[in-house]
Amino acid sequence: MMDIWSWICELPNSDEWTKSDSPYHLDLYSSRQSDHDKTTRTFQLRAERFSGSNSEALTFTVCLGGFHSLKDQKVLWTSDTCHLSSEKPFLPLVLQLLREIITRSPTAHNSTCPRSKLQELKPEPVSWIMETHSPESFSSFFNLLFLTRLFWLCVCDAPSEVGSMYFESLLGPNLEALSCIHAQVLRTFLVTVGVDAEVCFMRTVGYILAKWLILRQVGVGLQTLTPLPGPLGFSYAMESHGLWVLKGFSPVLAMKPVNSSPSSKFPIVQANESVLKYALAHQQLEAVIQLEYSVMFHDGYIQVNARVDNLRFHVAKLGFRQNDDVEYGEERHFPSRVRVWVGPEVGATYVGGLSLGRSTGNAEKEVEMHRIVKSSSGNSKVPRVKAGARMTTRTKRKNWRWDQDAEGNAAIFDAVLCDNVTGQEILSGGGGCGELRNRYGGENRAFTKTGGLVLCGDECGGRVGWRLSKEMEGSVLKWRIGGQVWLSYCPNHVRSSYYETRCVEWCDEVDLPLIP
Repeated sequence: MMDIWSWICELPNSDEWTKSDSPYHLDLYSSRQSDHDKTTRTFQLRAERFSGSNSEALTFTVCLGGFHSLKDQKVLWTSDTCHLSSEKPFLPLVLQLLREIITRSPTAHNSTCPRSKLQELKPEPVSWIMETHSPESFSSFFNLLFLTRLFWLCVCDAPSEVGSMYFESLLGPNLEALSCIHAQVLRTFLVTVGVDAEVCFMRTVGYILAKWLILRQVGVGLQTLTPLPGPLGFSYAMESHGLWVLKGFSPVLAMKPVNSSPSSKFPIVQANESVLKYALAHQQLEAVIQLEYSVMFHDGYIQVNARVDNLRFHVAKLGFRQNDDVEYGEERHFPSRVRVWVGPEVGATYVGGLSLGRSTGNAEKEVEMHRIVKSSSGNSKVPRVKAGARMTTRTKRKNWRWDQDAEGNAAIFDAVLCDNVTGQEILSGGGGCGELRNRYGGENRAFTKTGGLVLCGDECGGRVGWRLSKEMEGSVLKWRIGGQVWLSYCPNHVRSSYYETRCVEWCDEVDLPLIP
């Protein structure tokens, strides 16, 4: 992997700079076209030093050279000025990259947060991150920033051969940076800058990954050049004000296929289904799993309780213009199953018992009985007596069926989407989900108008509880929290036989403070 941050930090001081005959540049890519063509294609990051009004200053430029579509060298990007006399000379560079990434993100068309506000990213959180992390750990985060910013430069602001070079020679070999394997600094960044910047940043990363996965699936050589480094997504968990929160982001194509129609891969012969597949590939699952917990201290034990507070799943469209793919605007994946688990760390010996709540049934019945008795009395020789009975049964079915289960000391909340007429689980129906047409409209719809899903605690089967040893009082334990989400697709408005289900899994640890 490239290490741009180390190269920046190791740039020589002013005395060494003036004595050196070689220019200071980092070759991000260099390749000769062929043995017959002696031209060398270069893609460089250059550092240029100059004297400002009060101190030495530095700027960085991204330069292209040797490409057939360019007659001369071309400067794609120039950084803001970095003053070397300041305490954090490269803070303006990091802030500029972040602001340019966030303001170019494929946010939702009806976003309540204007881009002008997002550009006002405050320097204090970023400065704190640079202070509290070593150059080695910050390096992976900076690689992520730089690769993300290069995407817009190479794919949108340069000739097509430069875009091909980016995917094959820059993104492919450095895909680990975008797969968020080294996630600690990114987690700190997302928690620190706030949820609006978080969503914009992760949608940009998701958009780039979606493009790379589409090219890899179409088959342009990327699948042989670069194997998948692992899960292409990101999640993190935290404890906050009595809540355990797990957040996860995953492009749809990065999720593991569970089942699909025969035409599940590119290319599809029918043109309309090819466009449909392309539109569905530009989607990302954004999940928030929020559990409320409480701790109670008793004479002989500690009681820890947890309940589902809020589960939110949004399938974001990674697009830029509101009129893109109008015909397929209502075609998107939907959550069809959710599995959440929470419990002590593996191997914990301080848990004495786990108590579950009830598993909720899928159907509720209300029975009404009416008895009618009529009679007459008087001089009539034939008494008139009428008796009747009427019984009414009302059946209510829910869109989601909830179960609770246990695996060791971990409590499991499991929800499956059902047909609210027949009660059949959608996942068990294969490709037959005609009952889900027009699923974002109507009075009994299971999703929001924008295709999302919100589940709250009162429909999730009650709380669960653990009894812990009294000896653990005063300590801060690690509690594990995880989630597994299945996304399915079947036609909503369009005529198509295409269907599929994909799955993603996240797991992390949160703090459990046992302090009275």
